[in-house]
Amino acid sequence: MSRSSHSSQGSRAPGRPQLTRLAETSRSPLTFYLDGKPVQALAGDTLLTAILTHQRHVRISEFSGTPRAGFCLIGACQDCWVRCESTAATGGEAQLSRLRACSTPVQEGMRILTRATEASDLHGGSHA
Repeated sequence: MSRSSHSSQGSRAPGRPQLTRLAETSRSPLTFYLDGKPVQALAGDTLLTAILTHQRHVRISEFSGTPRAGFCLIGACQDCWVRCESTAATGGEAQLSRLRACSTPVQEGMRILTRATEASDLHGGSHA
C-alpha cells in the first residue's frame, strides 16, 4: 500500500457512518435501539444497512476487540453477527439471540447490541 493511499484511509473520522443513504429515502421511518440508544432506519433496511448508516462498524469482535463491518454481505462469512435483546413474555427477563445483520430486516423497537461485553453485562457475566 502506498503512503498516499494509507493516509487517505486514515483521514476518515472514526465517528462518521460507513454508509450514506442516497436513494430510497421515502420509505417509512422506524426506530430501533443500537447499543441502548434510539436511532432511525427505514422500513426494508437490513440491520447491516441500518447500523452502518449510524456508525463505521457492525460489531466489535469478541476475540480481537477490533471493529468489524461484515465481509461477504450475503450471509456466508459469519462476520456480521449481532445480538438482539428481547424481554420474555413471562417474568420480564432479558434474553439475547444472535442475528446476521446482513440478512435480517430491521424492525420497529429492536434492541441490538454490537459488543459481546454488553451482552455479558446483561446476563451478569464478567469480562476482563
